[in-house]
Amino acid sequence: MSKLPKCPKCGSEYTYEDGTRLACPECAHEWDRQAAAEAAPSARVVRDANGNELHDGDSVTVIKDLKVKGSSLVVKVGVKVKNIRLVEGDHDIDCKVEGIGPMKLKSEFVRKA
Repeated sequence: MSKLPKCPKCGSEYTYEDGTRLACPECAHEWDRQAAAEAAPSARVVRDANGNELHDGDSVTVIKDLKVKGSSLVVKVGVKVKNIRLVEGDHDIDCKVEGIGPMKLKSEFVRKA
């Protein structure tokens, strides 16, 4: 079953397609499918500790000593991490830290380099 957007007028989830338009059976509101696509929320925005927007491929610098779970290693302040990848979840940065290996970091502990 396809996921149609909720009605923008009443919030009903029982919307249906009526030709090229979408309709709500509860409040009889009709709207264009294209308008619904433009109003859809965009991709998640990930920001660093200073509020700068992060993108895939950016380089970041660690701003706090981070203990590596399950080992005695520590990612020190000032370590530069190149070519990050943004992912969904609690830890939103997937990267490789030199000397340690693949890691997941939280964006609140890095700043854009």
